[in-house]
Amino acid sequence: MYEASEIMDRLTEAYNSHDVDAITRCYGPRAVTVTPGGVAEGREEIYSYYAEWVGAFPDSVATPSLLVVSEDTGVLEFMVTGTHKGPLVLADGVVAEATGRPIALRCCSVCTMEDGAVASHRLYYDQLELAAQLGYPMPGGDRAF
Repeated sequence: MYEASEIMDRLTEAYNSHDVDAITRCYGPRAVTVTPGGVAEGREEIYSYYAEWVGAFPDSVATPSLLVVSEDTGVLEFMVTGTHKGPLVLADGVVAEATGRPIALRCCSVCTMEDGAVASHRLYYDQLELAAQLGYPMPGGDRAF
């Protein structure tokens, strides 16, 4: 049986290799990933999510700073750095075409494991931070609150 830390390490290594197939193999067949951009259910949708992200930031690297594991759950804080070289759908549905801008995005993942694979993955990052680094305003940015 894999421990949560081993699976989290495998997922990070696969991401840093930009190997979307290897990333997808870290997930169980009925896995669910919840991201700021939406929900991906099952390996096919999870593959699509990572394919878009790796396509948008083909040189991206996830650098872990903290991993906490409790039984079947791992919590990982990390920084993603890279260069925006391909299209990425932003929070408001606008497609951000390649800007060539660098990003440094603080992230946190909470993964629950089942049968040696990720069953549930909740990914958190600040959409405003990402949009600002890419030079895009957030939806409704011209409205007063």
